[in-house]
Amino acid sequence: MNRYAYLTTNLAIKAITGLSNARFHIHGQNNIPKGSLIFVINHFTRVETLFLPYLIYKATNIPIWSLADYSLFEGGLGNFLESLGAVSTKDPDRDLLMVKTLLTGEASWIIYPEGRMVKTKQVFDKVKKNKPNYMIEHSGGYHPPHTGAASLALRTEFYRQRITLMNEKYTYEAKRLLSKYNIDSAEKILSDPVYIIPINITYYPIRARENIISNFVKNFIEGIKKRTIEELMTEGTMFLSGVDIDIRFGEPINISQYMKSKVIKKDIASINRINFDDQIASKKMMKFAAKNIMDRYMSSIYNRTTVNHDHLFASILINTPQNTITETDFKQKVFLAATTIDFEKEAINRHTSLLDNQIHLLTNDRYKKYENFIALAVEKGVIKKQDNLIIKTNLLTAPQKFHKARIENPVAVIANESESLFNLHDKLIKIAHYSKIRTKHLIYKELYSKSRFDFEKDYKIYYNKDESKSKITGEPFVVKGDSTSVGVVLIHGYLAAPLEVKQLALYLGKMGFWVCVPRLKGHGTSYYDLAERSYIDWIESVEEGYVMLKNRCDKIIIGGFSTGAGIALYIASQIFDIAGVFAISPPMKLMDNKIVFAPFLNFWNKFMTKIKIDSIKKEFIENSPEHPEINYLKNPVSGIIELEKLMESLRAKLSAITLPSLIIQAQNDPVVNIKGTWQLFQQLGSEDKEIFVYNFDRHGILLGKNSERIYRAVGSFIKRVS
Repeated sequence: MNRYAYLTTNLAIKAITGLSNARFHIHGQNNIPKGSLIFVINHFTRVETLFLPYLIYKATNIPIWSLADYSLFEGGLGNFLESLGAVSTKDPDRDLLMVKTLLTGEASWIIYPEGRMVKTKQVFDKVKKNKPNYMIEHSGGYHPPHTGAASLALRTEFYRQRITLMNEKYTYEAKRLLSKYNIDSAEKILSDPVYIIPINITYYPIRARENIISNFVKNFIEGIKKRTIEELMTEGTMFLSGVDIDIRFGEPINISQYMKSKVIKKDIASINRINFDDQIASKKMMKFAAKNIMDRYMSSIYNRTTVNHDHLFASILINTPQNTITETDFKQKVFLAATTIDFEKEAINRHTSLLDNQIHLLTNDRYKKYENFIALAVEKGVIKKQDNLIIKTNLLTAPQKFHKARIENPVAVIANESESLFNLHDKLIKIAHYSKIRTKHLIYKELYSKSRFDFEKDYKIYYNKDESKSKITGEPFVVKGDSTSVGVVLIHGYLAAPLEVKQLALYLGKMGFWVCVPRLKGHGTSYYDLAERSYIDWIESVEEGYVMLKNRCDKIIIGGFSTGAGIALYIASQIFDIAGVFAISPPMKLMDNKIVFAPFLNFWNKFMTKIKIDSIKKEFIENSPEHPEINYLKNPVSGIIELEKLMESLRAKLSAITLPSLIIQAQNDPVVNIKGTWQLFQQLGSEDKEIFVYNFDRHGILLGKNSERIYRAVGSFIKRVS
């Protein structure tokens, strides 16, 4: 193998990788040991033959060669693959070459134990679902995974131990074997054993459509096979449009532990000549060991699948017992799957997007997880949309054409991939069968528990005896009304806590309304907590309260005080089944001139952090609140920046708010400039809007003298619009 050509080709692959929009995420590199290494990997695309050697080479700094299907070596592509370190599966010298390079550590090897691309991602015989063995689907049916990688590893370890032993006792046999493998001396044999390292590759999202690459090949290269076009549609789309490729290294399998049998040890130490393909006494034992090793690395590969939103959507959709499901029910079940399954306990890997708050699935789908999946399913004809209904078609569960599955029914392919995670698959089936009532109840229960748990956790982490208030100040709460016809989400202000709006919540509760008071992330604990939060964290805190109450009450009104008012308006612009919104003292324009310097201070702090001088950073500004028993006494500079981001984002959304709106403001508010509130009122898109201005000279008008006047105005508004 020409090392110069190998390194040059890797530079070319590096350049191509840089041009690609694919995002590679490598996990578990610390699982790569020293020794002779064989990487066994699941096989879904042809581009793996190109990129994996380069990526693993980056991780190990050892040339990575791979077995590739003989059909790829036809024409000019063969020379390119050979320079990359690929060896044809029909190369007569492949086994000798592989053992030699493994013995000396010249190269590590990639082997695809499935034997071919598994385009359907079906690795179990659907007719024999209860059979525990892996069975790989192909165009002609099913076949078991290949044991070639295990046999190669066992053979290499056998000769590693034999040459080492013979070199000590019977040098003539050692020299003969070294000569057989064209190795100069026994010192070049690695002292570390042979390892098999399982690797899983998961792509997200899987989308296939016409692209620049497939169109070019189809229009300018004669005689191209339809199957190749299909593969280029799948792989080219992912390559060009951007796909997350999670590559997970599993725990290495030490092959020396399979060489402890007396029969194998006897052959290793035999003084008789043993040639490469001789029938030796231990051959049957090693064949049995190869099967066990294969089962082990196949399990490791598929247990490392990186679960993503598409897996959850596809599995819930296919396993829903009815042919129709409402969009709301569908999204709710996927939300439950994402939030109630204990992925860590089940040792299931998640895509990074599943590590974040999943409340967006039930609000405005801002990351388009649902929208993109549904668009794919509709495009492929596996579902139809009718108003709020999803209707499954026969195509969804129809037998898949192996070579066209990725194009014609990627939803089934995605669902197949998650089937190998048995515990997850069972739980997804269970969730798919939940009734609507049970689903709503579980969501309410999950979000209520989460709000309490998050507060307890944050309070414990950030508690500061000089700053933190009692727990009752910061804990979120729900006031249960007389009926579930109307629910109110009530939001406290910046630097404050739920206790700030408790009196109003109790007043509304006496009127018969349910009231949910969420805790904005970073509040009710200490200002160090707030310094680490973004305004999106605050939005999500309120969205959780909204969804929780939505699963208990028929109509929802949302409102808040100060920053809570801004958040209420923001959410009212995003969620369209809210009955009304009220905003008390919304902070569109602030009176405090110190706020103007926040961007400079924020830049200064970041710069000081970068040059590692923490002593002169100015991360907090002193705060003199009207209610020090509730509010923080210091204001994080980063929090001021997030507040400004929130209000700037809200300004562009005001015209989209068309539901009934109530604005309340104190005439002489020392914190909020009334001019900004009037501008906000004028920009609201609602025809049914009103503004009340009270002759108060304080900002905290929900507490203190005459605050019941505000309560009456809010209560009257809620009663009218509901």
